[in-house]
Amino acid sequence: MGQFVVSARKYRPQRFDEVVGQEHVSKTLKNALQNDKLAHAFLFCGPRGVGKTTCARILAKVLNCENRTEDFEACDECSSCTSFNGNASFNINELDAASNNSVEHIRGLIEQVRFQPQQGQYKIFIIDEVHMLSQQAFNAFLKTLEEPPPYAIFILATTEKHKIIPTILSRCQIFDFKRIQIPRMVEHLQHICKEEGIEADKDALHIIGQKADGALRDALSIFDRMTSVAGKKIDYESVIENLNVLDYDYYFKVVDGMLTEDTAKVLLIFDEIFKKGFDPDIFINGLAEHLRNLLVCKNAKTLGLLETSDSLRKRYQEQANLAPNSFILTALNIAADCDINYKMARHKRLHVEMAVIKMTYIGRAIELSKNPAPVTTTEKKTLESNVVATPKTAPIPVQPIAATPTEVAPIKAVKNTPIEESQVITPNANEEINASAPETIEPSIVSEPEPTTAPISQNVGTNRKSTKYDMPSLSMIDDDEDEEEMEASDIKLDEALLTNTWTAYVEQIDSPSVKAAFTKASVKVKDEVTIEVEVGSQMAKGMIQQEKNLIPFIRKRIPIANLAMEITIDTSKASQLIKPKKVFSAKEKYEMMREKNPMVHELRLRLDLKPDSQ
Repeated sequence: MGQFVVSARKYRPQRFDEVVGQEHVSKTLKNALQNDKLAHAFLFCGPRGVGKTTCARILAKVLNCENRTEDFEACDECSSCTSFNGNASFNINELDAASNNSVEHIRGLIEQVRFQPQQGQYKIFIIDEVHMLSQQAFNAFLKTLEEPPPYAIFILATTEKHKIIPTILSRCQIFDFKRIQIPRMVEHLQHICKEEGIEADKDALHIIGQKADGALRDALSIFDRMTSVAGKKIDYESVIENLNVLDYDYYFKVVDGMLTEDTAKVLLIFDEIFKKGFDPDIFINGLAEHLRNLLVCKNAKTLGLLETSDSLRKRYQEQANLAPNSFILTALNIAADCDINYKMARHKRLHVEMAVIKMTYIGRAIELSKNPAPVTTTEKKTLESNVVATPKTAPIPVQPIAATPTEVAPIKAVKNTPIEESQVITPNANEEINASAPETIEPSIVSEPEPTTAPISQNVGTNRKSTKYDMPSLSMIDDDEDEEEMEASDIKLDEALLTNTWTAYVEQIDSPSVKAAFTKASVKVKDEVTIEVEVGSQMAKGMIQQEKNLIPFIRKRIPIANLAMEITIDTSKASQLIKPKKVFSAKEKYEMMREKNPMVHELRLRLDLKPDSQ
C-alpha cells in the first residue's frame, strides 16, 4: 500500500506564477527582487488556506537560489533549491509560534540569527501564526526585528493581524492576502482533475468552492474527500449528498410555489427537506441566499455577483423574470427576521413554517395595500346640548345662512343653553319639516369658535411631558359653576382680592410642608392680567407648580381673561431663611445638656467623668 499525499501538499505551488488568486503579492515581491529593494521583515496576513506560508517558502527559496530565472523564479536545479525541496536546507528556519510562544523560544531564535548562513546569501526565518506570541516574547523580539544582520530576513504569517502589537507592525512590510474567488477555485480544481484523470461536473466543483468559503486548502481537502467517495467521476448528486448541501432544485420549487400561492406545495417541500435531516435554519438561510441571487439577476450590471455555473445562471434569470422586486425584497426581509429570532423560538419548525407561509401570500398582501377595501361605516354626530326636539304639529321655518364667511366675535362659555331656531341648518332653506316626520330630528351641527379666554400659564417649560402633577388648563375645569359667579368684565385684579384668594387656598392645604411653602411665598399683582409669586427656593417653586387645584381655584374667584402667573425665586429671601450656625465648645454643650436634664450631672459624678476642656 503506497503512501497517499493529499492534494494540498501534492499540488502546492513551487513558483510565484502557480499561486492562485494572489497575483498582487507575487508581482510586488518579484518587483522587489528585480529592483533589489527587498525589506528585512515581511508580514503576510489573511484568512486561512489562501497561500501565506506557501508564498513565504517560495520567497525563501528564490532568495537563496543560485541561478534565478529571468522572471525571478527559482531554478529548481541548484544545490540550494535541491536541499530546499528535500526539506534539508539549514538556511531556512520555520517556527510555529502557536507552540513556541515564550521568551525562551524567541531567545533561541535570536541566538540562531547571530550565525551567518552556511550556504547561500540569506538566512530566512519563517514564523507562522505569529499572533500567538506572548507579550514578553514580542518585546524580546523587537530589537532584533528592527535591526537584524544584513543576511537575516524574517517572514511572519498570521490570520489575526489585529492581535499583533503596533510596534511589530511598524517594523514589517505588510502584505494582505485575499480570499480566493470561486471561479479561480473551480479552474484550479479542473486542472487537478485533468492531471489525475478525474471527470467532474462543473456544478459539483462550484459546490465544493462554495463550501470552502474562500480557502483553497479547504477546497482541496473536500475534493480529496469526494474522490474517495465517487472515485474517478464526481457528479453533482454525490457532492450535495456527502456535503450535506440542499439541492438548488428545492429552492426553485419553493419559490415557484410562493409565486403561485400554493401553500400546500411549499409546506410539503419543506417537510421533505426536514425528513432528510436538514435543520430548519439551514433551509431558511439557503432560501435567503436563493432570493439574493434572484435579486442580483434583476440587473445586468450586478449579474457578475452571481457565483454559479452558466447553466444554473440561466435558471436564476428565468425565475427572476417571473418574481417581482416587491416579492423578493419582502421575502428577504421575512427570511432575515426568521433567522434572527430562530434561536429564541421554542417550536423552531413552526417558526420557519410561519415565515414560509407569510412569503407565500406576499402578492396578495401587496394587492390589498394598493387597493384597500372600501369602509362602509356610518358615523352619527350627536351633541347633547344642541339637539333640537321639534313639535309634531307645526313646521319650523328656518332662515338660510349666508355662504360668505363672516367674522365671529369671541363668545363666553354658556351652560346648557338651547339653540335658537336660526342656528339649525337644513339642506334647503325653503323646505319645511313634514309633520309626519319622526319625533327626533338630527340637525346639522354648527361649529362654534374657540373661546378667547386663555388658561392661566405659569411660564414654565411647555415641551415637557404631562404628569399627574401638571396644573390643569381651562378645559379641565368643570363647567358647572354657581349661578352667582361674577362676570369677567366686572372683576379687576387688585392686591386685596389676590391676597384673600391666596389665603383662602392656603387654609385648605393639608400637607404641612406645602402649606409652609405657600405661606412663605410673596404674592402681588404685576399688571392687570399677571400674578407674580416670589418664593425662596426651587423646592418651594416645585411645590406650587405641582398643586393641580390652584388654577381652578384662582380661575373661579378671579375670572379674568388671559390671566397669567409667574413664579420667581428671590435669592435674598432664601438667604434669610438660612440661619447662621453657632459653634459650641464641649463644655458649653455639657452645660446646655445639664440645663435640659439635671440627671446628666449626677451621672457624670457617679462615673467620675470630666468634660473636654475645648
